[in-house]
Amino acid sequence: MVESGAPTRGVDDVDAVTRAVLTASRLLVAVSARSLGEVEEQVTLPQFRMLVVLSTRGDTKLVALAELLQVAPSTAMRMVDRLIAAGLADRQANPDNRRETLLRLTDEGRRTVEDVTARRRAEISVIIERLAPEQRSALIAALTAFNAAGGEPPVDAPELHPLGWADVLPDRRG
Repeated sequence: MVESGAPTRGVDDVDAVTRAVLTASRLLVAVSARSLGEVEEQVTLPQFRMLVVLSTRGDTKLVALAELLQVAPSTAMRMVDRLIAAGLADRQANPDNRRETLLRLTDEGRRTVEDVTARRRAEISVIIERLAPEQRSALIAALTAFNAAGGEPPVDAPELHPLGWADVLPDRRG
């Protein structure tokens, strides 16, 4: 029997690592939900993920946004409509093709992304500070490899936020 938290070599270590990642994912989802606490009446976790994509990619077409979020265009449109109604995003005609509409963050949307990300970053920092320096180094190496294996680009600036795990909660408001 594999002791919890102590991966063994071979086939069993895949299960042990999977369990450890699932536990870490649960922690990160909880941190994400808490970081949205001040804006939860205005934006859901999936809607926040959309704001982050717009923040990192800039002006984006709806179809591209839906693909990036791995949702149907109709779902993305409902989310966009809610974000526009909340004053966090807006539409504008594509200057290169007037038949296309681009979606972008408003100043309020940008502030929301920055504020939520700052709260998330602060809470994660508190957790990481509890680790010994050698554990921090091992975590950097392990998470860097994990992110690369999953195709997730690195977060290079404080205002950016990892996207991959934020889509595990359903959007109860659409």
